[in-house]
Amino acid sequence: MKKLIIILGLIVNLVAQAQQDPMFTHYMYNTLMINPAYAGSRDALTITGITRNQWVGFDGAPITQTLTVHSPVGSEQVGLGASIVQDKIGPTKSTSVFADFSYRIRLSQKSKLSFGLNGGFSFFSADLPSVLLDQQNDVDFAQKIQNRPMPNFGFGLYYTRERFYAGISTPKLLKDNYYEGTTLANLTAAKEQGHYYYIMGSVFSLSRFVDFKPSGLIKMTKGAPIETDLSALFEFNNRLTAGVMYRTGDALGVLIGLNITDQLSIGYSFDFSTTNTTVTYNQGSHEIMLRYDFLYNNVHRIKSPRYF
Repeated sequence: MKKLIIILGLIVNLVAQAQQDPMFTHYMYNTLMINPAYAGSRDALTITGITRNQWVGFDGAPITQTLTVHSPVGSEQVGLGASIVQDKIGPTKSTSVFADFSYRIRLSQKSKLSFGLNGGFSFFSADLPSVLLDQQNDVDFAQKIQNRPMPNFGFGLYYTRERFYAGISTPKLLKDNYYEGTTLANLTAAKEQGHYYYIMGSVFSLSRFVDFKPSGLIKMTKGAPIETDLSALFEFNNRLTAGVMYRTGDALGVLIGLNITDQLSIGYSFDFSTTNTTVTYNQGSHEIMLRYDFLYNNVHRIKSPRYF
């Protein structure tokens, strides 16, 4: 029963940390995952991949991969996107596939407001018989849960200027039950809760070669404390990025990134737990980000730096 208690405790702790949806230290590069109104905002066909190994050394800890693609379509007003997320925690695995639509209006010469909608499916499975139990033949762990499809949809707003952005969103409005059994059904983690996000960031020029890029992400969900990610990044000569992050009640970390070309960027982050419930049992979390912009030939679309 010890392994079961550890895994269930891990899942419950993730919920308590407002992390039913996967968390990312590179949230500032992964905005489409939480806000469909971001689709097309980079004025290029953008592909971003992120892989995260959380709480390395902890048996059953989360391993997450995401892939997003988005682009303006036809005009600067319409954007389309898609995202795939795979999240594995202990014996459970969830995969989400969503499509995104955005419509942008120009508020002034320098500012825009986007409205976004998304929709798709999540597929949940759990290999319950693989869990080691002290008491065998437990009916609640006798069968596998095989890819239960759960439809969902959401919306968002995204405001942007050249050196500032802010967005509010709820990418999953519907509440779905992962499992209908007696034991696991009593856990909050067995139900997909609605999540609400507020993200913002800016860029300040400190010198000709150094920019300061602060950002923040607030995450809210029912039955859990509000969680906030705060990051302070410095970009040197539009090439090298380095900085720190803080996640309330959870972690501290560092980020480093490199714009290899004007189109290709790579980033790495390491964060470590600050809570007594997890810091003793893991060696931190690693995350790798890779992004590529397929630039348009239309010169006016690429002459301005894309800070976000």
